[in-house]
Amino acid sequence: MSRQPGLDTLRAIAIVWVMLFHSYLLGGLGDGFGLLETSGWMGVDLFFVLSGYLIGRQVLASVAANGTVDLAEFYRRRAFRILPAFAVVLVLYLCWPAWRETPLMQPWWQFPTFTFNLLFDAPERSAFSHVWSLCVEEHFYLVFPFLALALARRPSLLRGLAVLGLVVVGGVILRAWLWQTQVAHADPEGPSYLRYLYYPTYARLDGLVAGVSLAACAVYRPAWMAGLHARQGRLLTLAGVLLILSLAVFTGRRTAFWSCVLGYPLLATAMAAFVAACSATRGPVAVRLPGVGWLARASYSLYLSHKGAFALTAAALGDHLAAHRFLRFAVFAATTLACGALLHYTVERPCLRWRDRHARGSATLPGPKVIADV
Repeated sequence: MSRQPGLDTLRAIAIVWVMLFHSYLLGGLGDGFGLLETSGWMGVDLFFVLSGYLIGRQVLASVAANGTVDLAEFYRRRAFRILPAFAVVLVLYLCWPAWRETPLMQPWWQFPTFTFNLLFDAPERSAFSHVWSLCVEEHFYLVFPFLALALARRPSLLRGLAVLGLVVVGGVILRAWLWQTQVAHADPEGPSYLRYLYYPTYARLDGLVAGVSLAACAVYRPAWMAGLHARQGRLLTLAGVLLILSLAVFTGRRTAFWSCVLGYPLLATAMAAFVAACSATRGPVAVRLPGVGWLARASYSLYLSHKGAFALTAAALGDHLAAHRFLRFAVFAATTLACGALLHYTVERPCLRWRDRHARGSATLPGPKVIADV
């Protein structure tokens, strides 16, 4: 499938933003970049909206065209997309302690079963902790096609959006209860916030729901989507305002009650506005920027490998270049890009090509060719 430049730009921004956040945690860039670094966790929420939109549109297009989804083909494609690179990085974490950003890990079986985000309980065992978002994605892949098929029995855009709205409202209520019962009296820097409010799938569905809602509009109400695309400038302005509000809500208060309860839907709405604007195939958002396409294509490999690359670089550098933080950061960046590229070109890309060469030729995912695979 060909790629949409606007969505590639968002994916590139998301991966760079996340890596900046983790470089801050590991001392790669150093002090002085405050909000840019510490808000980088929001890049994951942008990934969630992108995934909800792209996967949601593919599945819903199949349901709309055929009344069904070829589940075997869907999961085959997802498996070849996710598992090979993940397996390689997991082996590195398990067998090469120098690759770990912290010495200890959660029990190994939580990673291949994608239950890490539901069972995390000790900050000192946080090596490969960024796999939590992949767990959320995997749970989405497992459930969403069946939900789409169930709703297809009595197709209605309003009914579907009502279900998605109930998921969001349920998440708000659930997070409020979890904050009161599990987080309010716990150490804000301890595992309770991560275990009960930040990592679990049931608490982080807002971005995926926002993306699926956009997908539903694109499939069932294309005129609405065209109207949004015709107002790119206004949408981007709205997205920027909502993102600023999200930053104001979360900055210095990530574990506060209202941040945990209402901050995630606000942030998801901001990211959805960006995705709605940038999913257009014409206009300023459709400009191809140098290097952005590669970052977008390699973003999964970069996400999986960047913390390991940071750990190797930090160990190799030690205190060298401590007085030259930008040069030190350049070394971190070069090593990270090199590790991500190695994983992308030796594992991820060959597996995707093999998958596409041996495709069953089913109509599982019909729809516009401009929707890039994720």
